[in-house]
Amino acid sequence: MWADRRWVGTLFPADTRSGEELRPYATWCTAVEGNTTFYALPDEAAVERWREQTPPSFRFCFKVPRAISHDRRLRNAQDELSTFMRRLAPLGSRLGPAWIQLPPSFDDDDLPALDAFLSTLSTDWSWGVEVRNRAFEADGVAERRLNDLLHRHGVERVLIDTRAVFAGPRVTPAEIEAFERKPRLKVRPVALGPTPVVRFIGQTDHAANPPFWEPWVAKVAQWVDEGRRPIVFIHTPDNARAPEHAREFHDAVAAVVDLDPLPAPSRAEHQPDLFGDD
Repeated sequence: MWADRRWVGTLFPADTRSGEELRPYATWCTAVEGNTTFYALPDEAAVERWREQTPPSFRFCFKVPRAISHDRRLRNAQDELSTFMRRLAPLGSRLGPAWIQLPPSFDDDDLPALDAFLSTLSTDWSWGVEVRNRAFEADGVAERRLNDLLHRHGVERVLIDTRAVFAGPRVTPAEIEAFERKPRLKVRPVALGPTPVVRFIGQTDHAANPPFWEPWVAKVAQWVDEGRRPIVFIHTPDNARAPEHAREFHDAVAAVVDLDPLPAPSRAEHQPDLFGDD
C-alpha cells in the first residue's frame, strides 16, 4: 500500500495529488506490497505511471490474483497467469518477487498441484509462496515437503509474523479486524533463495513493536551476511505511520550489518514528532 491519504500532509508533502502518492512513498521505502492485484489487475496506464514514479532500484512485490490461488487453486490457470504477467511486464527490473498467497484450506494434499503450477512459472521472474495452513508450521513431514518443493523450483517462502497482533489490544476497529482476519501461525524464519520476504504485522502502539521485530533484525542481518537480499514489510493494523516504522527497522538492521542507505524522504513541511503527538 502506498496511497494512504492520511500520509499526505503528515509524511508526504501536503500538495501530493491523488494518484501521485507513489512518488513520495518511493523516497520513504524501497519496496511495496502490491495487494490490489489479488482482486483486480491495473490498466496499462496505471502500470506506466508506477514505472514513471519510481526509481529503477524500487521493487514491487505483487500478489497473484485470487482467481489463480483461491478460485482455481492453481489448477488450469495459465490464461489468468499470462494476463497477470503481461500486464505488469512493463515494470521490468522493478518487479520483485510475485507471491502466491494460498488459502488456509490449501494443505499437504494440494502440494502436487503447487508442484505442477510452479513448474510452469517463468524463470525470468522471481516468485514466492505464502501458506496459511497450520500443517506447514509444525516442523514435520508436510513442512519439509513444502520447503523441498519450493527450493527445487527456486521459489521463496513468504513469511508472515502476526505475533504482535495477537499479543496486543483489540480496541480500535483496525485492531479488531486484524485480530479476526490475520492468520495466527508460528513464525518460520527460513530462507530458501536469494530474496527472502518477511511480512511483519505489529501493533498500533509503536513502542510495543521493537521487542517483536528484534529477532528479525538479527535474522535479516544474517541473511545479508550470507549474500541474500531480503525484503521486509512492516505493517500495523491502521498503517498510520508504517513508512516510519519500516525505516526504523532498516536502521536497526543497518546498525548490525552494512546496508545501502535509504533515500532521503520527501516530507511534509510540518513533520510531527516521530511516533508522538503533533
